[in-house]
Amino acid sequence: MIRLLVVDDDPMVRTGLRLILGGEPDLEIAGEAGDGREAMAAIRELRPDVVLLDIRMPVQDGLVTTELLAGRPDRPRILVLTTFDADDMVLRALRLGADGFLLKDTPPPRMVEAVRAVAAGEPVLSPRVARQVIAAATDGHGRRRPEAERELARLTERERQVAIEVARGSSNAEVAARLHLSVATVKANITRIFAKLETDNRVHVAMKVRDAGLL
Repeated sequence: MIRLLVVDDDPMVRTGLRLILGGEPDLEIAGEAGDGREAMAAIRELRPDVVLLDIRMPVQDGLVTTELLAGRPDRPRILVLTTFDADDMVLRALRLGADGFLLKDTPPPRMVEAVRAVAAGEPVLSPRVARQVIAAATDGHGRRRPEAERELARLTERERQVAIEVARGSSNAEVAARLHLSVATVKANITRIFAKLETDNRVHVAMKVRDAGLL
């Protein structure tokens, strides 16, 4: 059972998330909070596995909360929720250690899948958020194209195909469906990609793919 804490200053958003996620057999809404300060207290008391964290809140926003949680060895996974697909706060949250980003209008099935993925240690980016993050983080990427091409040359053809799908914001299940692979094979390919690119971050892979001109 994956225990969730829903953190958003809008009660209607919290109710919607409870309805979307609470009906799944493997997901349990452990509690709710209306701001980051309430969330910190709830995390200490409830010890959730995943926190769905609004990025814009009064009293204490999602950035401060992410930063406070990031250094804790036993911290929950942090899935940031945002209304803005071009929000620079998303980039800041990434740097602070958030495990995933979803737009609040993400279709329910993908939201459920994202929660499960983050709980399993798989970073998640909504495709639209992924495009904005990569575009902002790789401003001037043409200057880095030769280096990116050299790094991606270490990958096999199959690994390159998987890396391109990762750069498009696809989940492991979506990569598996598009490339006609099992999810286990996709995970194995991603593990090898991380090792060859010396990273543990899907966004870093996506940046290299973009820099190399493969999107």
